[in-house]
Amino acid sequence: MIDGKAREMGLGSCQDLSLAQARDAAAQCRLLLTEGKDPQQERERQRHQARLTQAQQITFQEAADRFMTAKHHEWKDGKHSQQWANTLATYVYPELGPLPVGAIDVTLVVKVLEPTWRDKTETASRVRGRIEQVFDWAIAHRYRSDDNPARWKGLLDKLLPTPGKIQRSSHHPSLPYANLPALFTKLRAEDASSAKALVFLILTAERTSEVLGASWQEIDFDKGLWIIPAGRMKPSKEHRVPLCATAPANA
Repeated sequence: MIDGKAREMGLGSCQDLSLAQARDAAAQCRLLLTEGKDPQQERERQRHQARLTQAQQITFQEAADRFMTAKHHEWKDGKHSQQWANTLATYVYPELGPLPVGAIDVTLVVKVLEPTWRDKTETASRVRGRIEQVFDWAIAHRYRSDDNPARWKGLLDKLLPTPGKIQRSSHHPSLPYANLPALFTKLRAEDASSAKALVFLILTAERTSEVLGASWQEIDFDKGLWIIPAGRMKPSKEHRVPLCATAPANA
């Protein structure tokens, strides 16, 4: 009886439910009635919640794709975007890609990182950071709870060796200062644009990407300045580089 009116409610097909299961379902309905709840409305509410939960579930790969799309315009360097996609496809998607982003725990994250953590420490550390950012995106969009299983401090730092203690640092050899004049003489004897670009890079101490993207419109010959527009700079701010007398000749 609901509000003094008799109502009927099916419990399911006899082909799907045993007699014991039907009795349990009927007992649950009677319990809801004693609590002042409508069993039919409660069943619809549960079905709606189940559909909503299913709609809110996305895989880790779907979450990563949406995160990278959201950050695409922020990442001015196309190479950076490609590195993100490549490292996730190589090291993460085979294990985590098809799994619901809300169901992944720290054990699975460690399983992804451990094979390369000691031999490719720098790469593995970057992969961990990227996994963490994808989970942060998923948390912000309520696709998972507030716990981030790729967090380093207080979590993975207890399970994996500290990168700085196992990574072997190897730096590119530097040119002795005394050999610089001979290098300049050799580079200036070359007619290749790559040689001129290297001379210009040395004289301006700028990044390779800035040098390779330089145009004549950026060079102010009267003031002896190379004005790099904000759109080509990592901090998104215009950058002015004083030029020595010989630098423009190599631009």
